[in-house]
This record gives sequence, structure tokens and C-alpha cells, in this order.
Amino acid sequence: MKKTIIIVAAILVALIVVLVAGPFFILNEGEQAVVVRFGKIVKVHADAGLKLKSPFVDEIHIFPKRLMSWDGEKQSIPTKENQFIWVDTTARWRISDPAKFYESVSTLESAYGRLDDVIDSAVRTVISSNYLREAVRNSDEIMKSANQETFQTGEAEGSSSLEGLTVAPTQYEKIEKGREALSIQMIKIVSSIVPEYGIEVLDIVPRQIKYSDELTDSVYQRMIKERNQIAQAFRSNGEGKKAEWLGKLENEKRSIISSAYAKSETTKGKADAEATKIYAEAYGRDPSFYEFWKAMESYKDTMPAFKKTLSTNMDYFKYLYSPTGR
Repeated sequence: MKKTIIIVAAILVALIVVLVAGPFFILNEGEQAVVVRFGKIVKVHADAGLKLKSPFVDEIHIFPKRLMSWDGEKQSIPTKENQFIWVDTTARWRISDPAKFYESVSTLESAYGRLDDVIDSAVRTVISSNYLREAVRNSDEIMKSANQETFQTGEAEGSSSLEGLTVAPTQYEKIEKGREALSIQMIKIVSSIVPEYGIEVLDIVPRQIKYSDELTDSVYQRMIKERNQIAQAFRSNGEGKKAEWLGKLENEKRSIISSAYAKSETTKGKADAEATKIYAEAYGRDPSFYEFWKAMESYKDTMPAFKKTLSTNMDYFKYLYSPTGR
């Protein structure tokens, strides 16, 4: 009896130890597990639920089943025309073969390290073998919508564009592949390598492409040059308008002066005629007095200019030196 109790107690203790060690484990949604026994993969679980394992023997390695993102470091890459650009790339990936993933990389940290090497190399290879336009554009649609740029004077309501002031649309080079095609090339290169790690890369996208400092300065200088050309066009247009208005002003000035001169000459002619008429009437009333008065006016104008008089025995001085004043 006592021996039986001891056996039952031992069995209970062993059962408790087994239960404590955990013969079960839970696999959540979005997870997959690899069961390893003595360093050998014995089972792969891809569905969520309660799973059985051998206590003290099996090791459970759980990996995510969902899509994961990879964000690379920004790197400077020369394009085919040897223009350096900064490329920041992102990608989506997942563990397609948990067993192979465990055998080759074992952990997510190691997987990210392998992806860094493979994807960065693929991005550099594709970008450096294509022109810059292929990396920044996906189609030639921008060439269809490029229109001439016109400017407004703003002088009045409904202001019209400056005469002849247009800026030709920017000339874009035609692309042969496009950004999407480059991404597909990157995926092809990566897809030839990563399956041996139990990984599948779904897409690779250059998230941001930034000009290098030298190229940025070149672009800015070109933009400044274009804006200076537009500014010069405004100045030229203004100078033309100025010359046009100055010409109109000069013509109007000459017209006004000519009209005023004609009116003044007409007025003078009328005044001279009136004066002649008055003189004639006055002369007709008393010719001798008229002659005397004209002589006095002549003396008043001429005498101050004479410094000396050599003789007064002239008919001109008959009123000045005649005793009778005649």
C-alpha cells in the first residue's frame, strides 16, 4: 500500500513538472513558428492556434508572418551622366519560408542586415546605370502639359499680357524606362538573392531623391538665369513703353507749341493791323503832330546809344535843335 502511494505521488510530480515545462504554446494571428529539436527543424507552424511541443526538448522560434518594411540609409549615388544624387529607399518584405529563414539568418536583426547589403547594392547598380531623368520621372506626361509662361502687366482691370513677353516651356528629355521600371529592375536583382534566406521582397521604392550640393547649386543657377531673363524682358518692355510715351509726349508738346505759335501770330497780325489803322487815323487828323511824336519816340530809343554827336545839322534832329521845335 505504501509502495503504491509512492508510485502515484511520483507520477503526479512528474505530471506537474511536465505541465509546468509547458507541452503547449500559443501561436497568434500574424505569426509563424519553427520547432527545433536538438538543432534540427522538425515542424513548421503557419496557422494560429494552440500547438503541442515536447517539453525540455523542442525549441520554438516565432517569426512574424505579416508584411514588414525596410528603410535603408540615404546614400550618394552617381547617375549614368555622372551626376551625384542622394537616394533614400524603402521596401516591403516578408518571411516566405520560415525553415530556410531560420537556417540562414535565424533572427530579424540578421535579416535586416542582409537586406541592407542586398537592396543597397541593387539600388546603386540600377541608379548608376541609368540617367537621372529615369529615376525622377515615370512618364513623359509632363511634356504634354508644358505650356508657355505669360505675364500680366497689372495696369488695369482685365490687364493683358505683356506684348511679346512669353517664356518657352522647359525642355524635358524623353525617358526610356521610368522610375517604376527601375524599381522593377531592383526587385529582379534582389529576388535572385533573397529567396536563399527564406525572404520575399515585394517592392522597392526610391522614397526620396535629392540633388547633391553641387547639382543643387547648378539647378539654382539655372533657375536664377531664367528668372533674370524674365526680369530683363520686363525691363525691356518697360523701356519700350517709356520711349513710346515720351514720343507721344514730344509730339503732343510740338503740336501744342505749333498751335499756340499760330494763334500768337494771328493775334499779332490783328494787333499790327489795328495799330496801323489807329496810326493812319491819327496821321490823318494831324500829320505834323504824328511826325513830331514819332520823332520823339525815335530820339528816346537812339540818343542814349550815342556817345558823341559830331553834327546836328541833319534833318533827323530838326525837332531837337530847331528853335521853333519844327
